[in-house]
Amino acid sequence: MSRVAFMDAPQQPAAISPFVDAAWLAGHRDEVIVADVRWYLDGSSGRAAYDRGHLPGAIFVDLDAWLSGGPGPRGLNPLPEPEVFARGMASLGIGDRSVVVAYDDAGGVIAARLVWMLRALGTRAALLDGGIAAWAGRLETAPVEPSPAGFTPAPWPADLLVQAESLKGWEGVIVDARNADRFDGTLQVPTDPQPGHIPGAVNVPCRENLDARGHLRPIAEVLAAFARAGIEDGSAVVSYCGSGITACHNLLVLEHAELGRGRLYPGGWSEYAADPQRRAERGISPVPDLT
Repeated sequence: MSRVAFMDAPQQPAAISPFVDAAWLAGHRDEVIVADVRWYLDGSSGRAAYDRGHLPGAIFVDLDAWLSGGPGPRGLNPLPEPEVFARGMASLGIGDRSVVVAYDDAGGVIAARLVWMLRALGTRAALLDGGIAAWAGRLETAPVEPSPAGFTPAPWPADLLVQAESLKGWEGVIVDARNADRFDGTLQVPTDPQPGHIPGAVNVPCRENLDARGHLRPIAEVLAAFARAGIEDGSAVVSYCGSGITACHNLLVLEHAELGRGRLYPGGWSEYAADPQRRAERGISPVPDLT
């Protein structure tokens, strides 16, 4: 195990896109913190995957410990308390002035949670386009033990969040990031309290933002997919998924495509559908009329 102190480099970029490629990372490797955020819905160990091989110098970020408040009335993976998140980031060597590049082995749909959380608080962060498979260099197996940093707790910005109580009558577009079969109710996984989706929502599966290699599709294709869902202005979008994790990917793609910053419904379907008084819709919703 090696202990690494991540320093604020003088040539750090002033801003960073939500997505960077492997060439960018290679050219800025000494200026950023690389974070491995592998996590699996079936309960498989992300830490075990990290131990089998990770990008050189990458830290492991435990999603359950630091990126989620744990199951409860607000869903399976609600946002953690700001103090918990700050303590986790500090323990991982991520400070207020850090630049973070995160990856997973799912094209970024999991690591997007960390990137969205950091960006929401003003910390520079991006996804590695293509994830771990995009890295052509060697992988390491030795764990990295970072030196603690200073990360200041801050409330989650209210203008980037929507809670269940505000969804009824939402004047913009409510986007479900889950796969189509879960959205239309033909598939109900164990974590879905009931099949279907929030009434009036449209389906933009986050995994369809990616090509067969797990890279982000060309922006023109991304824009066309959003347009088919009736999305022209990202600031009018609420994104949700099963529990607020993969929904972050759609939000980062919206921002990357320069459509604006949408809002996250962190409770997701695991919160919304747990209340039997809330109606679930099944099938395909009509595209909203934005004219």
